Amino acid sequence: MTIIEISDLTFHWPKQPTLLDIPSLTIRRGEKTFLKGPSGSGKSTLLSLLAGINLPTTGTIRLLDQPFSSLSATQRDRFRADNMGYIFQMFNLLPYLSVIDNVLLPCRFSDSRRQLLNGQLPQEARRLLTQLHLPDACLHRPVSTLSIGQQQRVAAARALIGRPPLLIADEPTSALDHDNREAFINLLMEECERQNMTLLFVSHDASLEHLFDRHLSLSSLNRATGEYA
Repeated sequence: MTIIEISDLTFHWPKQPTLLDIPSLTIRRGEKTFLKGPSGSGKSTLLSLLAGINLPTTGTIRLLDQPFSSLSATQRDRFRADNMGYIFQMFNLLPYLSVIDNVLLPCRFSDSRRQLLNGQLPQEARRLLTQLHLPDACLHRPVSTLSIGQQQRVAAARALIGRPPLLIADEPTSALDHDNREAFINLLMEECERQNMTLLFVSHDASLEHLFDRHLSLSSLNRATGEYA
């Protein structure tokens, strides 16, 4: 099954040069893909298109064989909530919520992710946090009291809960040293494998690409040139 299919995609901001011009990109179920590109290459813009925050200027994006870029804003929001886990570069955790409440947050917005766990939400949150090596003693602490590495694990558990088919990670290891980056990615890979999730991992750090079974360069995919990300 195809999870991501991009065809003849272009994007530009109003009155700006074309930033993205991608003839095609296909990512299939279960693939763990590393997408690299320097700052300013359009990585963040591409992810905003895949998340439905922005729409292509021309061309199409299909996700899970659905015409994602043709859906209404409300439909895209619902599709994203049900089918996509997202690890942000700055984590975007809610500091006034506990660790476990942050992890459970996506299930408040997705009936399908909530129903998939069949009443086992707290248990699944604990399992994910344990799998990602976060101590039980942290579960009910405000997330703002955790270290950067611990917050990163909370963000990953939040993205993984409810087994969304697609996981997107946007520079999630930029605050970690090399050894901790590799350890975190290996844990993420194990959980994706367990849940049969497709992973698109975006980073400027080419030293990580050997950890993935497929690696792509945005500079090679993108026929446009530009200075905006």
